[in-house]
Amino acid sequence: MTHSKRETERKYEAPSADDTAWLPDFTSVDGIASVVGGEGPDELDAVYYDTDDLRLVGAYATLRRRTGGADAGWHLKLPMPGDSRQEVQAPLSDTVPVTLRDLALSRTRGADLNPVVRIRSTRRTRHLVGPAGTVVAELSLDRVRAESLLAKSTRAAHTAWTEMEVELAEEADPSLLDVVDKALRENGIDRARSPSKLARALEETGTGAARPAQERAENVVPGSAAEEVLRYVDAQVRRLVDLDPAVRRGLPDSVHRMRVTCRRLRSTLRTHRAVLARGVTDPVREELKWLGGELGAERDHEVLMGHLDARIRAWPSELVLGPVGARLQVWNVWRSSEARQRTLNALHSPRYLALLNTLTTLTKQPPLRRKAAGKPEQVQVQAVLKEFDRLAGRVAHALELPPGTERDTALHQARKAAKRTRYATEPARATLGKPAKRLGKRVKVVQKVLGEHQDSVVARDVLRDLALAAHAAGESAFTWGLLYGEEKAVAERCERELPTVWAEASKPGLREALVD
Repeated sequence: MTHSKRETERKYEAPSADDTAWLPDFTSVDGIASVVGGEGPDELDAVYYDTDDLRLVGAYATLRRRTGGADAGWHLKLPMPGDSRQEVQAPLSDTVPVTLRDLALSRTRGADLNPVVRIRSTRRTRHLVGPAGTVVAELSLDRVRAESLLAKSTRAAHTAWTEMEVELAEEADPSLLDVVDKALRENGIDRARSPSKLARALEETGTGAARPAQERAENVVPGSAAEEVLRYVDAQVRRLVDLDPAVRRGLPDSVHRMRVTCRRLRSTLRTHRAVLARGVTDPVREELKWLGGELGAERDHEVLMGHLDARIRAWPSELVLGPVGARLQVWNVWRSSEARQRTLNALHSPRYLALLNTLTTLTKQPPLRRKAAGKPEQVQVQAVLKEFDRLAGRVAHALELPPGTERDTALHQARKAAKRTRYATEPARATLGKPAKRLGKRVKVVQKVLGEHQDSVVARDVLRDLALAAHAAGESAFTWGLLYGEEKAVAERCERELPTVWAEASKPGLREALVD
């Protein structure tokens, strides 16, 4: 059994953990009414686990087994924006809990987890209390002793220091950290030079770099098209890695965001074949397509279920004939369980681990082509315009067809081309600026209309199956027929809107601005 919390804290250098005369009077700080202190000392003993090449800490995550204190157990800390981290806790055990091992998998990429550093702390704690009488932050003074557990340590195996942590209560106003920070700095207390105990221990014992610098691949020319493209690719790979634990935990919108990340990566590798050799990237694109497809089952079902449920709830009761809600829920349970398992099976598969390793290699050893050394402006313009031309051809083809299945398929292909064009404008924004952003926004409107149309096509297929099942069970199919009619009307509206939104997106001035 695991549980998680959001941890928001800052670390500071501390002259002493015993004599606290150097601390400011916190009761003079806005938002703090009193200080309740003197608790401890607590003896904390933590062993940090990582791969031999420190993949976890290099990806801004830590895993430890800690005894002592109120939260003894296993703690996996994952990065969040700003001063926050997501901490997932599991009960004490002799080995790394399977749940935490899985949540760390996108960062370890299947490599073994072993003890790397042992950190023991003698901690004294004070509580900062707000005007309402509730604790708003915890101030911990730690006397720290660290020991390297890796044979490759190149310096002293032991090190020691004193530090202070200020951790916000979960419900506290985040701005309180800034107020406390100002008071500490005015009293001569500086921020800690390392972001965590582990980072400092790794550095001072010579065990390894806690935050390896993002180095440019040796074959990438500074300021080149390759540098721009690879910067974007690397950001998407890191996003994929970051989203993995959220998807495993079933957090809202995580599957959707991970699927979109797969699409962005696929699109970028396709769009920039002039920069990255397709002999290497095409197989990667196929694997990203596979992963996106496995994630898509859960995401598509989630969207469709929410859409149909909202439609039914909005109708007056006289239009809902038969056990419509119950049938929809039975269908939902069956399909959602199946789709969820499909997602988890994919994330536990050797194929997925192989993809993560391939993506890591791709960013570190990119397969560059001749144009990779060219100016980013020229390469980006060509890439965006090429995708736009494909989109224009698909929209024109779809609009020439009469309504029906063939046109539905053509509009779906146009939608995918619209996505690729929009994704092509994203890495180009760093070089081409506002013209790329404006074109992307116009194309996004086209994509939205085409997306609504495709959602209607998918919904109608499902509604027809539900209507047939209801009819076979002796239930009224009236409500399912009404839903089908509504969805058909949505598709017809989208087809009427498409020429107008396409005319806006295809104005020559939008593309001409890219080369001005």
